Order: sequence, then C-alpha cells, then structure tokens
Amino acid sequence: MKIGTRIIHTGETDERTGAVSVPIYQTSTFAQKSVDHFGKYDYARSDNPTREAVEEAVAQLEGGSRGFAFASGMAAISSALLLFSPGDHLVVCEDVYGGTFRVLTQLFSRLGIESTFVDATDPAAIEAAFKPHTKGLFLETPSNPLMKIIDLAAASRIAKAHGAITLVDNTFMTPYLQRPLELGCDLVLHSGTKFLNGHSDVICGFAVVGDAELGKRIRFIQNAFGAVLGPQDSWLVLRGLKTLKVRMEESQRGAEKIARWLAGEKRVDQVFYPGLKDHPGFDVHSRQASGPGAVLSFTLDSLETTRRLLEGMRLASFAVSLGGVESIISYPAKMSHAAMPPAERAARGIGDNLVRLSVGLEDAEDLIEEMDRLINC
Repeated sequence: MKIGTRIIHTGETDERTGAVSVPIYQTSTFAQKSVDHFGKYDYARSDNPTREAVEEAVAQLEGGSRGFAFASGMAAISSALLLFSPGDHLVVCEDVYGGTFRVLTQLFSRLGIESTFVDATDPAAIEAAFKPHTKGLFLETPSNPLMKIIDLAAASRIAKAHGAITLVDNTFMTPYLQRPLELGCDLVLHSGTKFLNGHSDVICGFAVVGDAELGKRIRFIQNAFGAVLGPQDSWLVLRGLKTLKVRMEESQRGAEKIARWLAGEKRVDQVFYPGLKDHPGFDVHSRQASGPGAVLSFTLDSLETTRRLLEGMRLASFAVSLGGVESIISYPAKMSHAAMPPAERAARGIGDNLVRLSVGLEDAEDLIEEMDRLINC
C-alpha cells in the first residue's frame, strides 16, 4: 500500500469489539485473574490499549518495528538520549531545535554526556567531529529554523562505521514525506504535537526504532522514566493522523506559493525553504523526501518590518509551535530558540529579523495578501 492508504488503515479497528475507532481506555490499572500469570495490561504507565494503538500506527508509517508515545516531543527526545551513559559523546547538527540544545547543554552535560555541534550539511564535518567515545549522531533535516538539509544516508553510514546510532528529528517532514529509517537511520523522533496530531490541541512526542533490540532499550526507558502519553491524547492523535496526507498536501501547496512570493519581495532578504531550487541542499532533499513540507523561514529588512508582520497577522496565529490546521507565525529568537544563548543564535544565523511560518489550510492567496499589506505598507 502507498503511504496515503497506510495512513488511513493503521490502528483503525479495535480487535475486541470491531469498533472502527479505537476506544479511549481511560483507566490507570487493570484487574488480574491469576497470581501467577498477569494479563497483557497491568498498569497504564507500562501499557494502555489506546496508547498502544497510536504507537503501532506511527511505527507502521515510519516503517519501524516499534513505536513509543511520550507526553511531549521533548519527553521523547530526552528519553531517547537516556540511551547514552556518562562518558559518551554525541555529534549534533548545529541548527537544532532550541529545546534539544538546552537539554543537551544544560542537563545531559551534567550527567557526563558530551555534545559537539557541527554543520551537518557537510559529511566531512560530521566525520571530523567523531571521537573514540562517540556513541550517537543527532540530526534534524530540514532543520529548525533555517531549513538546512542533511544527507541522511551519508550521515548514517558515517555513524555506522564508528559504531554509533543515528537519531533523527523528523517533525517537519512526518513519515508522509520522509522516512529516515529507510535511509539507514536508527531512531526517529517526532514532536507529535505538530503535524502528526495537526490540530493544536495535544502535546505529545514519539520515538520509532527499526531494530528490535534498540526497541527493548527504549521500552525499558519509557516504562522506567514514565513520561508516557495519556489515553485521551493518544486517541486525539489517532484521529488527527487520519488526515495527515490531505493536510500535508494542502499546507505544502500553500507553503510553495508563499515561498515563491516572498522570494520576489524587496523587503525580504532571504527565504529558507527546500522547495526553492536555489535552496542549499535542494537536490539532496529531493532525493530523500517526497516534498518540501509546510514550514518555511525568512529574514526581513529590519526589526520594524519584522515586528509589524508578527504583531499584525490575523490569518496566522503569532504563537509558539507549528503544524496545525491554522497557520502559525513565530519568532525563533524569542520562541523556539529562546533557550539558546544570543551568541549561539547569532553564530547559527538565527537573527532578530528571522521569522518562521508554518502554513495551515487557509487559502494561500489570502495569507499572501495580508503579508503583503503588512510588509510593504
């Protein structure tokens, strides 16, 4: 089956009753019949049928052997990083989500886990950053917020040659557009809050593995650490997943129109979007993904123009997050990357005139008309 069909036909039926919508098992515990033999479910932190259904659905879409649902995207990332031990070293793409940067530099560093941030668009830079004690390679592509493109197949080959695992945050692309496990990566992460759920009403995260042994390790961490997704939120994600294809296709069409328009505007200095042929890494992205996605970033000519656009938009919510049915415009310097020190942001090109736009399901022409009025007034 093609990915669009698989989206509809994953986790859609309750095996016990035949219900085409998996029930919400709103329970904390499960009664047992035998002292010697417990049933499949005993305590909801360990397993819940509704959470299990969404975990299986996301795993199938990513082409993985097992999926795990967490209470947030950062819970998924932090739990995955618990695979590593004191003395381990990680190579991380420098243009990484601010929350990931924060947890690596302020929490996991305290546990003796070292990180080196590199320009991962250059495979030679990845190779050069590896050390004898490097155990992991953490990537985002397209990256947040500058949409940098990393060759996942080449990067994972480097990691494997060094005996390290490759972790990829696939939030921007979703499995509809990009499946890192098929490119040789080991663990895929999502802020399911974004496109997977798609309706700005759930906080959740996912991890998906290809290798069964790695899955056992993540399973142990998930159960021991306990940052699991609740049944109601699991059900909402299952419902949101059903429309993933149509949402991504429509939002992507809008993003392409808006990116082309922005590229021709005199008050726009630069547009970052992998759907533009002059975007660095366009060929690599076209090879490993089936579309450019619905998120783009751009820099404006002044802080005044930037402020006027952010505060004046009515058809796009000026807010943290992305991936909803409504367009969301955000300010990386004070939102997604506020946790990153100013000097680090500046070194990565995340300036005060940078804007990120997640295109929703509004008519693109309406969004362009409003942006045009605010930028060029």
